[in-house]
Amino acid sequence: MILQALAEYYDRKSSDPNAGLATMGFETKEISFVLEINSQGALIQVEDTREGDGREKRARSFLVPQGVKKTSGVAANLLWDNAEYVIGLLNVSKFKSIPGSNRDKRRKQLHRFREQHQAFVTRINELSENINDVGLHAVLMFLSRIKANKAMMRRLPQWPDIVGTNPNLTFRLSGNRELVCQSPSVIAAIRTSNVGGEVKKCCMISGEKDEVERLHTSIKGVWGSQSSGANVVSFNLDAFNSYGKKQGNNAPVGKQAAFAYTTALNYLLRKDSTQRMQVGDASTVFWSGKQSDMETAVVSLFGQPPKDDPDRNVRAVQTLFRSIHNGRYSKDDGATRFYVLGLAPNAARIAVRFWYVGTVAEMAERIVQHFSDLEIIHGPNETPFLSLFRLLVSTASLGKADNIPPNLAGNVMRAILEGLPYPQTLLGAAIRRIKAEQHVNYPRAALIKACINRTMRYSNFENREELKVSLDKQNHNIGYRLGRLFAVLEKVQEEANPGLNATIRDRYYGSASSSPVTAFSTLLKLSKHHIAKLHKGRAVNIERLIGEIMDEIQDFPAHLPIADQGRFAIGYYHQRQAFFTKSETKEMNDE
Repeated sequence: MILQALAEYYDRKSSDPNAGLATMGFETKEISFVLEINSQGALIQVEDTREGDGREKRARSFLVPQGVKKTSGVAANLLWDNAEYVIGLLNVSKFKSIPGSNRDKRRKQLHRFREQHQAFVTRINELSENINDVGLHAVLMFLSRIKANKAMMRRLPQWPDIVGTNPNLTFRLSGNRELVCQSPSVIAAIRTSNVGGEVKKCCMISGEKDEVERLHTSIKGVWGSQSSGANVVSFNLDAFNSYGKKQGNNAPVGKQAAFAYTTALNYLLRKDSTQRMQVGDASTVFWSGKQSDMETAVVSLFGQPPKDDPDRNVRAVQTLFRSIHNGRYSKDDGATRFYVLGLAPNAARIAVRFWYVGTVAEMAERIVQHFSDLEIIHGPNETPFLSLFRLLVSTASLGKADNIPPNLAGNVMRAILEGLPYPQTLLGAAIRRIKAEQHVNYPRAALIKACINRTMRYSNFENREELKVSLDKQNHNIGYRLGRLFAVLEKVQEEANPGLNATIRDRYYGSASSSPVTAFSTLLKLSKHHIAKLHKGRAVNIERLIGEIMDEIQDFPAHLPIADQGRFAIGYYHQRQAFFTKSETKEMNDE
C-alpha cells in the first residue's frame, strides 16, 4: 500500500513540468562544480554552483543520469561523480591516515584511486560506442589529457574546495546551456539502455509485467540514517532470501514502479521540501491523492516555525479553523485520499514508524480537534497554538530533542491523525518533568489537559470536557482542588515574604501532588504563620478563598493516581493564571 501510494504520487507529479521530478533513468543531484570544456576537451573554466556562506553553502541540483548503488567496491556514475572518480583526485586525508609503515595498504589505496577514475572513463566509452555526440566526444578528450587539465585546475581559486570536500563534478560544453549528460542523444541512449532483455514478471505494485529491479535505489533524507542512504525494501543477507531467489526477486517490483516510488519518496524527503517535517526520530512526509493545500499546510500547522516568520503556525491554524467553519473540506476536496508516512533509521534499512491513510476532510477535522484540546489559558506573550516539537520537548530531560523517547512522537502523531486518546506515556512524561523541575509551564499544562480530556471523551461520551480552558470553580475533583489549594498557599507565602528565592513549590510540589496527606498538614500549618503577616482585610479574603476550595475536601488522600496528579497540575496552573486576571486580582484585594 505504501509503495503503491508513492508510485501513484510520482505519476501525478511527473505530469507537472514544474514539479522537477526526474524521468526514468535520471535523478536530481546536487553538483557543486561544473567543468566547462571546449570541443577539443580543454578546460575553459570551473563553475561554482554553490550558494550561501561558510558551512551554509549549498550546491544547485541538476538532472543527471541515475547514480549506481555504491558499496565497498568500485562503481562509477555516468558523466558525473565525485572528484575522485571524475578527475582521479587523490584523497590526501584518506591516504595519510594509513601509517607509512603499511606500504601494502598504501599501495592498495593508490590502486583503488586509479581504478575509480578508470571505471568512470570506461562507462563513458561504453556509451560513446552507441551514439555520436559532440559533448560526449569532448569529455573523452578531456579525460585523455587529464594531467594537463588537472594542472590548470590547480591554479584556479576553486581548487582548494575541490581537494578539501571531494564534491560532485560534471561537464558542460562551452556555449551550451545544458550539461553534456542532458543532451538529447545522451538521454535517448540512457533510456534505450534501461530496456534490457530480462524475463518480465508481474510487478507487486503495478500488477503489470515488467523486468524486476534487483537493487532498489537508496532513500536519502531520513534523519539519522547513513549519508549514502538506506532502503525501504532490501534483501541484503541470505537469511532474508527464500526458495532460492536472491535480492529483489524475493518481492518482485518492476523497474518502472521501483523507480517511481523511490523517486517520489526522495522528492518528498528533499532538503527544501514543504511536505516533510521531523516528528521525534521519524522523518515524516505528507501527500494526497490529488492536488490539495493540505499537503503543504501540515508542516506549517505542526512544524517549528522559522525564526524569520514566528507567526507562521498561528496563521496556518487560524486558516484551518476558518476552512472547517466555512465547510470547505465537506466538498469534493475533502474526500481526497491523504497519506502520512513516518520513517526512522534502522541500521542499513529504513523502518516505517507510522503510516496513516485517511481523507483530507478527516485530517482537517482531527487537526482542529487536536488544537482545541490543547487550548488553555496562557500569558499574553505566549503563542496561542503550540507546535508539536515544542510540546514534545517540554516533556524531555533538559529540554533537549535528543531526550524525547523514540516511539513517543510517532504515537502522539498517530493519536492526532486517528482521533484517539493521546498515549499514557505522554501524560506520564509531562508529570515527571513537572516534578523534576517543579514547574507547571504552558506546554505541559496544555498537554495534560488534552490527555485527560481525550481519555474522558473516548470512554464517556456524556462528559466531553472535564478540564476547562481556564479556572473552573465548579470542578470538584480532589486532584484539581488540591492543585488550586497548593497555588493559593504558595501565593500567600510569596506575599508574606516578598523577594523569596524559593517557595513551597520547590520543596513540596512532588509530595503534595502524589501523596497529599504527607504534605498538606505541614503546608496548612505554615500558611497560618504567613497569613498572620498580612493585613486584616487581605487575611480575611485569603482564608475565605482557602475555605471555598477546601469545602468539599473531607480528607487528604494518601495517594493520587497519575490522572489526578495531572488534574492537580491543571488546578495549580489555572489558579496561578487566575491571580493575574483582573477579576481574580480584584477578588483577592477586595477588603
